[in-house]
Amino acid sequence: MTITEEMRGLVVRTARSMNHGAERRGYVADSNRSLDLGQREAQTLFGWGRDTIRKALHEQRSGITCCDAFSQRGRKRAEERLPHLLEDIHDLVQDQCQTDGTFKTTRLYCRLSAAAVRRHLIARKGYAHAELPTIQTLTTKMNGLGFRLRKVAKCRPLKKSRRPTPSSRT
Repeated sequence: MTITEEMRGLVVRTARSMNHGAERRGYVADSNRSLDLGQREAQTLFGWGRDTIRKALHEQRSGITCCDAFSQRGRKRAEERLPHLLEDIHDLVQDQCQTDGTFKTTRLYCRLSAAAVRRHLIARKGYAHAELPTIQTLTTKMNGLGFRLRKVAKCRPLKKSRRPTPSSRT
């Protein structure tokens, strides 16, 4: 069977219009069988991956639909890899915190930097250097716990007002 450019476009557009992976793979398998194409031919004509075609044909042959595990992809959060990390950060930082000097907010200001917290986690809590997240990630986790890595307002010196010079007075 000769596949025209119009037929090729129709098959590709139809496959792209399908949202779910299993539904699309079913269409891929049906198209592949109906047009009597091999995996390489279908890959060349329609731009489908051979792994997808192989999976689609297997699902059609066995009658079992494979589950797509999109949620299992990507990097796990630091709390999932190190379950006690947030508790350990809280224990280390709690002693080094002070409240807002103006008492206008309930924020706790931390005198430790995230790099210092990382060093303390390695020294005191026994974490390995390679397993701990980066300093930026630790900063985010500390902000999430309610600690702010800024100087306390009462520690800043007051601005001095400019005094008029003698030549400006007349």
